[in-house]
Amino acid sequence: MEQIFTDKTFDKSDFLANPLMKGEYENCTFKHCDLSNSDISDIKFTECDFIGCNLSLAKLRMTAFRSVHFKECKMLGLPFDTCNGIGLSFSFDNCLLDHSSFYQTKIKKTTFKNSKLTETDFTECDLTASLFDHCDLTRAAFERSILEKADFRTSFNYTINPETNRIRKAKFSLPEVVGLLAKYDIEIDNVS
Repeated sequence: MEQIFTDKTFDKSDFLANPLMKGEYENCTFKHCDLSNSDISDIKFTECDFIGCNLSLAKLRMTAFRSVHFKECKMLGLPFDTCNGIGLSFSFDNCLLDHSSFYQTKIKKTTFKNSKLTETDFTECDLTASLFDHCDLTRAAFERSILEKADFRTSFNYTINPETNRIRKAKFSLPEVVGLLAKYDIEIDNVS
C-alpha cells in the first residue's frame, strides 16, 4: 500500500543519506533539502513547495509533479521529460535549471521567473501561454516547439527559429527580439 503524506514540512533533510519514502506527498513543503542525485522516481507530488532545495541530477522516472512550486532551487540536469505527463504542472521562481530537459513535455501556462535555463532542452515542448519572466535562456534549445502566446518580453539570450517553432501571438521585446533572426547570421546595428 502506497503511503500518503499530507501537510508535512521537511526542513534541511538529506534525502541522499536517507532516501525519500515512495508514496504520495500532498500539500507538503520541502525547505533547504538535499535531493541531489536522489532517485525520486514513481513519487507523486501534489501542490507541494520546494524552497531552497538542491534537486540536481535527481532521477525523475514517472515522477508526478502536479501544481508544484519550486523557489530558489538548484535543479541542474533534470530530465523532466521522464516525468509522469498526466497533470504535469509546476512553476519555477529564481531557480537554476541549466542542462535540464523538457523534451516533448506538455507544460502549457508554465511560469519561469528569474531563472537560469542555460542549454535547457525545450525541443518539441508545448509551452503555449507560458511566461519566461527575466530568464536567461543562453543556448536553450527550441526546435519544433509550440510557443504560441508565450511571453518572452523580459527574458534574454534566447535564439528561436520562427521557421521551425510555432510562435503565433508570442510576445517579445527589443532588443532581445533579434534572437529570432540569429539563424540568418546577419549583423544588426542600432543606428539612428
